[in-house]
Amino acid sequence: MTYLDTCVVVWLFGGETEKLSKPAAEGIREAQEILVSPAVVLELQFLHEIKRARTGPEKVIERLSAEIGLAICGLPFATVVENALDQAWTRDPFDRLIVAHAQANDAPLITKDERIRKHYRRSLW
Repeated sequence: MTYLDTCVVVWLFGGETEKLSKPAAEGIREAQEILVSPAVVLELQFLHEIKRARTGPEKVIERLSAEIGLAICGLPFATVVENALDQAWTRDPFDRLIVAHAQANDAPLITKDERIRKHYRRSLW
């Protein structure tokens, strides 16, 4: 299983695959299961509300689900929060929860975010 950060979801939805690094694109192509944290869905909604995204999260997730098999992680919230408590390097609640989801499954997280990559050993870019 491989998790995607919000920016990666946005680029995939927008057809901007050229923004992905080669390892990131390969990681997506080779993943047996592609997941996002529910925090990605919430962040997509936030971006839509502040007009930084034209499309709401429902359509984004629905289309990427059909195109690449993207699914929303169903880990219990208590498990995610337990892992999020370890993410003291950031005050961004979205990043904290997104990393916590991947960490809870000891899974790769594809992200361009340098701070995440610096602090989460399984990040991939």
